[in-house]
Amino acid sequence: MRRTIATITALLTAGLAFLAAPAAADAAPYCGLRWGSLPERAAATETAPLTGVRAGRHACFDRLVLDFAGDADGYVVRYVSTVRMDGSGQAVPLRGGADLEVVAVAPSYDAGGDATYTPADRRELVNVSGWRTFRQVAWAGSFEGQTTIGLGVRARLPFRVFTLDGPGAGSRLVVDVAHRW
Repeated sequence: MRRTIATITALLTAGLAFLAAPAAADAAPYCGLRWGSLPERAAATETAPLTGVRAGRHACFDRLVLDFAGDADGYVVRYVSTVRMDGSGQAVPLRGGADLEVVAVAPSYDAGGDATYTPADRRELVNVSGWRTFRQVAWAGSFEGQTTIGLGVRARLPFRVFTLDGPGAGSRLVVDVAHRW
């Protein structure tokens, strides 16, 4: 009888402890980030030529920035199985476990057809060797008013995308990719 009561007590105690424990879904997100990995897009209301590509490292994420000569606000950013060159459709090989395609609704040339951004090395727009999340930033072309950048990342990780005004009359497209979930 004592053994039965002890067993029942142990089971009830374990059950109550399970119910009182916080659910994994309630756990605080990494660095407070509540991003996802589904495609993000914004329709273009204005467009301006691309003038630069740069990147930065932060405590919780790596950041890619595309600079424009004026207001540019249209984009599509999504994970794909393979980033493809604009116009030709050729595969753009990227290092890393996942490929993030960054499409800005903005050309890399002006109204006269002159280049406003010409990468020195199409395979390495920015040196990201040794970074926590980014593995490679590569050129995928500019065709019919849009520019595509291939971003090789360590794994399919959460990201966010937004645009900013400035500096000056320019604007920026910002893509942040978290270091982990």
